[in-house]
Amino acid sequence: MTDKPVLVFDSGIGGLTVLREARVLMPGRRFAYVADDAAFPYGAWEEEALRGHILTLFAGLLERFDPEISVIACNTASTLVIDALRKTFPGHPFVGTVPAIKPAAERTRSGLVSVLATPGTVKRQYTRDLIRAWASKCHVRLVGSETLAGLAETYMRQGYVDEEAVRAEIAPCFVERDGQRTDIVVLACTHYPFLANRMRKTAPWPVDWIDPAEAIARRALSLLEPAAGAERPLSPDVAVFTSGDADAGARRLMRGFGLAVA
Repeated sequence: MTDKPVLVFDSGIGGLTVLREARVLMPGRRFAYVADDAAFPYGAWEEEALRGHILTLFAGLLERFDPEISVIACNTASTLVIDALRKTFPGHPFVGTVPAIKPAAERTRSGLVSVLATPGTVKRQYTRDLIRAWASKCHVRLVGSETLAGLAETYMRQGYVDEEAVRAEIAPCFVERDGQRTDIVVLACTHYPFLANRMRKTAPWPVDWIDPAEAIARRALSLLEPAAGAERPLSPDVAVFTSGDADAGARRLMRGFGLAVA
C-alpha cells in the first residue's frame, strides 16, 4: 500500500464534499486536504494573477506531499487552470471539477436547466463550451453568485446561515418558459452542496440538484492503481490552510472530517 496521499484542493472548505465521497470509494488511502484560505474567495482575483498563484502554490504542494494524484475540487480553479497544471507538471495526474452540464442535459424533462456557480465559472469560455457541446438543445441559464460560497463557509464553521440570503441567491435559477419550469439546477461550486437542504427549503418548486462530488471521486479512483488492502494507512489524514492560521471553527470542522490540521 502506498502512503502517498490523494491531495484534495479547494479555495476553502467546499472540497470536503469531494473528500467525503472519495473516502467512501478509497478506504485504503491517505488524504491531504488543502484549503487556500489565504486567497479566498477566488472570484475577487484577476484571471492571470489567480492562474499564476495556483501554479506557484502547486509547485510547493507537490514537493511537500508528493501526492499520488491531485483533485482540484473547485470549479473556479479547474475551469481556469487545469490545463496549465497538466502542462506545467506533466508527470502528475490531475482531476478537475467542471459543471455537470452533460448529465443535466441528459436528465432534464423540461429542457430548462440552470447552472449555479461562482461569477468566475459563469464567465469562463470553458463553461460555455460545455453547454455548446452537451446541452445545445436545452435552455441553460448561468447564475453567478458572489456570496453563496461565503455563506457555506459560515454555515459549516458556525452552524448558521441566513435562509433569506440563500433564497435570494438561488431565485434566478428558477425559470418558467412556454409552460415549462426549470427542473434541474447544477451545483457548479463544491461549497454549494453544504447548503443543499437550505436550497430545497427555500426553492419556489422542487428541482433535481446535481452534486458532482461522487463523480469526481470516481474519476480520481479510476486513475489510481488498486490499493493493496482496505485498511487505513498509518499516517493520518491532514488538512493544510495556506494562511497558516485556521480559526477555531475551521479546526473543529476539520476534526469532524477526521483531518489533523498541519
